[in-house]
Amino acid sequence: MQSLLRVVIGLFGILFLALAAGFLLDPAQAASRLGVGPLAPLGLATLRGDFFAFFGTGGILSVIAAARNDARYLTAPLLMIAMALAGRLVSVAAGGFDAAMGPPMLAEALIILLLVLGRRGFANNRGWVAGESAVK
Repeated sequence: MQSLLRVVIGLFGILFLALAAGFLLDPAQAASRLGVGPLAPLGLATLRGDFFAFFGTGGILSVIAAARNDARYLTAPLLMIAMALAGRLVSVAAGGFDAAMGPPMLAEALIILLLVLGRRGFANNRGWVAGESAVK
């Protein structure tokens, strides 16, 4: 089970790295797949910088976690995806739900579940299990 989890999280990381590369190389095209786009040069730079950073960081840390079997590297991607889902939920609360919002929210929820399973199942997960201290 742990080996399968490592492979799936590693593949998720590679997918995020591919998304990051898309935002670096052609941010307008990559953004259009997510329903956003640049309004000016600043918007293009923001897409290139912020989205590249988000997906690149999540991808790099997920691949490292899977390769090293080390749960500690999953903390940042887990928080990043959880914050993205939280932002989407705020959007639903503020403006209502649109059917186009469903698939990304479902994907984020599944990725959160996957990363939580990785945090619990990978080695070096001290501090995550209830009652266990990270400092000894």
